[in-house]
Amino acid sequence: MTSRRAERLQTLTATDRPLWDAGTVFAGMDEAGRGPLAGNVVAACVIMPPEPLLEWVDDSKKLSEKRRETVFEEIMRLALYVGVGQRGPEEIDRINILNATKEAMRAAAADAHAQVYLIDALSGLGLDGEERGIIHGDALSYAIAAASIVAKVTRDRQMLEADRMYPQYGFARNKGYGTPEHIEALRRYGPCPLHRQSFISHFV
Repeated sequence: MTSRRAERLQTLTATDRPLWDAGTVFAGMDEAGRGPLAGNVVAACVIMPPEPLLEWVDDSKKLSEKRRETVFEEIMRLALYVGVGQRGPEEIDRINILNATKEAMRAAAADAHAQVYLIDALSGLGLDGEERGIIHGDALSYAIAAASIVAKVTRDRQMLEADRMYPQYGFARNKGYGTPEHIEALRRYGPCPLHRQSFISHFV
């Protein structure tokens, strides 16, 4: 491990280390897909052991797609708990993206039985344990970063499958986000069942 990666892990585990040292069972939670025009919002809840630390766990946005895939598999092998929850376009339209995200997070944490939940940016989920909302948590907590990778990879794989069903929108490239290519396709072909009507109303 390079000194730079070792330093990064030291920073990333500063939030987690006191909880590990105290013997507290804690989970990291994050989501992917709050902003796109199409697809699910996906949440992950992950409980990681203190050792061994995975060198490349980090904020998922800082990792290449190939690196995320590799680290995802490492997390799935090592984690003490991984839960994934999701809510689809219809529910996002019905209850709004914030409430849908919270619902997905509650589903992800349903069987975690953690004492503390470290949650990226959110709180007030009503979980059976202490909730600690941490702004930019995926850059400040190892457990949240691991959850961010699980959520991101899970959702990206869904969008690759969506691309096979609806190739005209370029979902494999844009992952449902409102790129110029995606917006042009929306205007040309109209929406598909994966689009969030409340997100696309001013494009079509």
